[in-house]
Parts: sequence; structure tokens; C-alpha cells
Amino acid sequence: MALTMIENILAKHSDKDVVKPGEIIDIVIDVRAARDFGGPNVVKNLINNGLEVDDVAKTYFTFDCYPTTSDPKYATSQQFCRTFAREKGIKVYDVNSGIGTHLVIEKGLATPGCTFISTDSHANILGSIGAFGQGMGDQDIAAAWASGKSWFKVPKSVKLTFTGKRPKNIYAKDIVLNLLNKFGANTLLGYAVELYGEEIDKLTLDERITISSMATEMGAIIVLIPPSEKIMEFCQNRSGRKLTKVEADEDAVYDKILELDISKFIPMVSRPGHPDDSVNIAEVFKTKIDSGFIGSCTNGRIEDMRIVAKVLKGRKTAPGVVLKIVPSTDEVWNQCLKEGIIDIFKEAGALVGNAGCAGCAAGQIGQNGPGEVTISTGNRNFAGKQGKGEVYLGSPAEVAASTIAGYITTPDRIPEIPVEFKPTGKTEKVEISQKTEVAMEKPTVFEGKVWLVDKDDIDTDMIFHNRYLTITDINEMGQYAFDNLEGWKDFATKAEAGDIIITAKNFGAGSSRQQAVDCFKALGVQAILAKSFGAIYERNAINAGFPILTYENISELGLKQRDKIKINLETGEISNLQTGKSIKINPFFDVQMEIYKRNGLLS
Repeated sequence: MALTMIENILAKHSDKDVVKPGEIIDIVIDVRAARDFGGPNVVKNLINNGLEVDDVAKTYFTFDCYPTTSDPKYATSQQFCRTFAREKGIKVYDVNSGIGTHLVIEKGLATPGCTFISTDSHANILGSIGAFGQGMGDQDIAAAWASGKSWFKVPKSVKLTFTGKRPKNIYAKDIVLNLLNKFGANTLLGYAVELYGEEIDKLTLDERITISSMATEMGAIIVLIPPSEKIMEFCQNRSGRKLTKVEADEDAVYDKILELDISKFIPMVSRPGHPDDSVNIAEVFKTKIDSGFIGSCTNGRIEDMRIVAKVLKGRKTAPGVVLKIVPSTDEVWNQCLKEGIIDIFKEAGALVGNAGCAGCAAGQIGQNGPGEVTISTGNRNFAGKQGKGEVYLGSPAEVAASTIAGYITTPDRIPEIPVEFKPTGKTEKVEISQKTEVAMEKPTVFEGKVWLVDKDDIDTDMIFHNRYLTITDINEMGQYAFDNLEGWKDFATKAEAGDIIITAKNFGAGSSRQQAVDCFKALGVQAILAKSFGAIYERNAINAGFPILTYENISELGLKQRDKIKINLETGEISNLQTGKSIKINPFFDVQMEIYKRNGLLS
């Protein structure tokens, strides 16, 4: 049987010659990493369950979220991981190194056709070199560190071929924003997407990283780009060994085969709140900004830095506008220094930080405040993700040009005189909800009152914001559930033990944080039903033994807010106890039930 690219990679890492979409398999993990905010919980899971690391040579810590170590809590987390690493002989890429998903490529640890997991939800950046990468939660990573393997559901594949010639003003970020504009956040949910075409073959490694890094924002498992000869040569030089491509078979079977004309792509910007709310930059032209951010795992590469330097050279940022620049790795930082790029940044008035994730992590360079308007090269602009203000997403060239102009623009439309600020007198009040935790029981058939949260694409920052990521005690997490979801910020004060949440598509999109599951456990929520879940969130919930189920349509139940329902996890039967109406939804699959019954993956 002919296999797609993802199927070939997974088959080669399993005990099967052929794998099929929907099949659950155990795969060998070649490279396993944990970051500084997820790492401590990985270590705790190992220690508390009496587990050892099976192969330290394939195991790494990457301290990329908080490279400044500016908070004692984060410093404590990092030192906890360092101490464990010293005892076990695990390599640490410390605060002076950069973004872990970039380092594994840069250092030749991950190569085309390999498998890689990390507590970073953008581990699927590895698709840029034709490898399999996945972000996973703390329990998943701990289990893989201990066994060298992880269970995985083989995804369906989409073949996406680009026709036409790429316009000169279209950057890699524009390519992915055009894709988000077409497919949104959930059309490709759960798919492995393969990219083909003459213009795709020409993409540099840095451009491929930009595109693959936003697979998560499209809901895709991964965006795989078959490696060119230049990519293979780079990976062979960095790894020091001869490599073989893993490609799709010529007659591979895809769930969807699509074509897009890249010649019709336009410069785009994502409006605040949703990466997929991407529009022609003309629609937001001259929107006044307070700040710009250049960096993140999407656009912190040396090519990005060179593009920014070209726009900034001989210019200054607009009065009152702050430009923050963070290279992705120390190698990129040093190359900027060598080429005089750092001088250009500083002469333009920019703040340059040490290598790392920056704006995506609370408390780091790139966060903004209430009322602040930022244009960013990051991959996410969910409400609250990069601070309390508004965040537009754009290419490095657009961000640099905008900070010079004082408003959103392109490099060819920078005014001679930048726009200046006018006082508004606006202020903003911030409140924090509080809730004590309650215990939760886990029967296979149970009843509970429903919360109908009818919204698509509820991301993990809406569920459990990144400013609370230092919390490792599950008993403290419940009070923050949904406190960043508009219209539901008081959820934790209203929730009762035994409640059931029913929501819409792509619930749990975004980050790999386990807390987005555990906060509901802490509140005593019994289950969550959704049309679909973010891929990492689904794994985290299943591995935590927390009931999640999917449905196609439940309108026949005629549910109203706080109706009481009955659920059977084994059969998928759900009943509205107010009306007596019953329907069937998707029941637990076997692996899910096995993990649930033993109260979690590591129990």
C-alpha cells in the first residue's frame, strides 16, 4: 500500500510496514525535549512514578521561554531541571541558547524523517525539514522519556500544491497568513498537510520554518515540506552523517488534494484576537501602533533579521513607538553581531533581547499592556497571549516599516514624517477571579448540569492564561479556568462539582500546557464535549484521564443552559434528563478508555 509522507515516517518508527489514518500506534521517539516551564512537571512525573530516562543521549532540556531568568519562580523551575539533568547526565540547552525547536535543527539533533516531541506546541516546526514533530503535555513527555515511545493516532493527509509564480513582495509570513485566510483555524484540524510546487521547492530553511511553525494555528497536526537538496545538505553537515529523505510514495492516497495559485497571494496582516482573521494589509493600513515585536519561533531567523535591518538602516523608530527584537537562537544573535545588524537595530532605537521565545511567554520581551497596539511577527495573537493590549500579526518587513511610520504599513509606503500620538485619557481596570478547588469522581456513566459554551477555536490562553504557568499545584488551578475567555471570565465562580461543558470546534487550540486540562479537573468538571479538539489538548486530556468526547450534532437534545444530562462513556449515549431525548455521540476509543480506567497515563 502506498503511503503519504507522514504515514511513511510513522511506519518507519513503529513495528508496522503500513499504517492507516485513524490507527493508533506506538512510535519510537528519536529526540525528546522539555522546556523550562513544562520541564519541572515532566521531572515530577518521572520521580513520583519511579520512572527512569531510557536514553539520555536522545533527551534534552531547552530553556527558551524565560531566558532572562527575571522571575524567582522561573529561576527555581530552571534550577530544578538543571539539578535533575546533572544527576542523570541529560544535556541542557540553557538560557544562553535559544528556542529549542530551532536548536534541534541547528545542532543536527533532529534530521529529515526523524521523530521529535517537546513540551512546545510548535514542535511541528520540524515539518520544515520533512520530519515529524509534535508538542505534547507533561505526562506525555515523561512517558516518552521513560519508554522511548509514545502512542499516536495516524492523521489523514492533505496534499497542497502551489501553482504560479510567487510575487516579489510576498514573504514567507504572507504565505502562511494567506493559508490561514483560506483555511481558517479548523478546516485542516487534525490533518498532516504536505506542500508541493516549484515555489515551495525554492523556499529557504528559514522560510520553511516560518510556514511550518504556524501549522498549529491552522489546527493541523503538521505542515510537511519535502526537503530540497540544499536542506538535505544543511542537515547532513549539521548532524555529521549521511541522511535519507522520507517522502510520500508516488501513488499515495490523500484525504484531500488541493491546488492554490501563489501568484494571487497578497501581503496580509492578522487582526487582533485570531491568527486566522488575516486580511489584506490595505484594510488595516495606517492603524496607529504603540509597539512592534520581531522574533518568536516563526520569524526570529537570520534571514528575518537581515530583512529588518534593510528596512531600518538609516532610519529611526517613530516617536513613542517601541521596537523589540529577539533573535531565535544564539547562533542567529552572533551572526547579527558579526554582520553589523545589531548596530543597525540599536541606531534605529530598538531594544534587542537575548535569544529565546520572548513575546509568547508572559513577562518576556514583546508583551504589551492595556490599550497598547502591537504589530508582531509572532504566531499567535489570541486575546491576552502577548499581553493585555491588541496584537496584529505581520511579516518582519511590515513590522519594521510600521514602527518607523508609527502605523501599520509596508516597506514601500513609509512616510517621510512619522505619525505622532494624541492623548486619549483611557484607562483599564483588571480583576482576578478566585475559586477554591473541589474533588472529582470518574465513573463511566455519570450525570451533570451543562455549560453551553458555543464558541469555536477556544484556545489555551483563553482557558488558562500563560501568566499562571508557574502554578504546578493542580489545586490552585481551578480559580483561573476561562478567566481569559470573553463572556466567561466568571466561570470559576459559578461552576459546580459535577458540571459538564459542551462547546464547539477546535476546543483547546494553541499551547501544549497541561494546566488547560487540569484547571477543569480542579473545579470538579466531569467532562467536556466538543465538535473537535486541538490535537495537543486532546492528548493531554486523555493522558490525564479526563473525559472528553466529540460529537457531530447534538441539536436534537434541545439543550438549554444548566440542563441536566447523562453520559455513557463506553456507548456514547447522551440523554437530556429534562426532556428524555437521547442521541449517540462518539464513545471513548480503546486507548482512551484504558488510560481513563487507570486514572491517567502514568498511574
